[in-house]
Amino acid sequence: MNTGTFTISIDFELYWGVRDSRGLDAFRDRLDGARKAIPLMLNLFEQHQIHATWATVGFILCSDRDAALSAAPIERPGYENRALCPYRYLEQSTALDGRYHFAPELVELIAATPGQEVASHTFSHYYCREAGQTVAAFRADLAVAVRTAAAQGLVLRSLVFPRNQWNPDYLEVLAEHGISAYRGNEQGWLYAATNRVEQNAVRRIGRLLDSYVNLSGHHTYPLESCAGGLPLNFPASRFLRPYSRRLAWLDGLRLRRITQAMRHAARRHEVFHMWWHPHNFGIDTDQNMGFLERIIEEFEYLRRHDGMRSLGMAELADALTAR
Repeated sequence: MNTGTFTISIDFELYWGVRDSRGLDAFRDRLDGARKAIPLMLNLFEQHQIHATWATVGFILCSDRDAALSAAPIERPGYENRALCPYRYLEQSTALDGRYHFAPELVELIAATPGQEVASHTFSHYYCREAGQTVAAFRADLAVAVRTAAAQGLVLRSLVFPRNQWNPDYLEVLAEHGISAYRGNEQGWLYAATNRVEQNAVRRIGRLLDSYVNLSGHHTYPLESCAGGLPLNFPASRFLRPYSRRLAWLDGLRLRRITQAMRHAARRHEVFHMWWHPHNFGIDTDQNMGFLERIIEEFEYLRRHDGMRSLGMAELADALTAR
């Protein structure tokens, strides 16, 4: 490829992404804010012709608790840590607040915005490296995700593994269900796919430091390096860490860390793949949106001067397979 590529993937989870680790009351403000931030992101993307992949938990496409339980597969993950199972949570939560769990209207808005791809984050926010789950249960989960999306006229072509627990044993299942692309992890020990227990403090602190100072490299790559059998792996390059009032004085370093990697990709005709969650913008929304605008300003400069382009994950797969 003779141009660099700016790729964005967004993990759209609502409460399903943190349900087993955060109480709803403690996270409510972020989730309310995410609902406001998503239209702002979409408007910004449309204004600047930014393409993005929205990896969406299948539950979110459901209208309510009854619809989610009705769609649920018969074979479910048998996590040893039972708190991880969302089906127990659904069955026990008879007074579920739909605002924090379901949002088919937001999915419809995403799908209607030019350049936006609705992709899969599995149906149930499935953890592929936690003890007790199996390939068979994952296959059942993905089948329901595909079927639920199809009922709304959506074809799932890309997937992001929840908590970045990508598992090579499960790639064949993706191909079976028409998934042609997935987001792998950055290279190196800091970013290795692990279960919850192995995500220790040392890894978390290392990733935090790496967001401000280049400890691990730019994690950009030639698109051709992703060639192979389907599904294709388009690894992450950088998590867009949200604004922190405590660390705001370091935001110049945080921005430089990202823009230097973008320039590296643009001038070497490589892919820079950035990701985040909508709830990361749920508080301090103005500051987070302002930071994102500065990143997009950098992309606009690189598009004008270096021909950098914006592609979602399925578009990356199309560009690669076309060659």
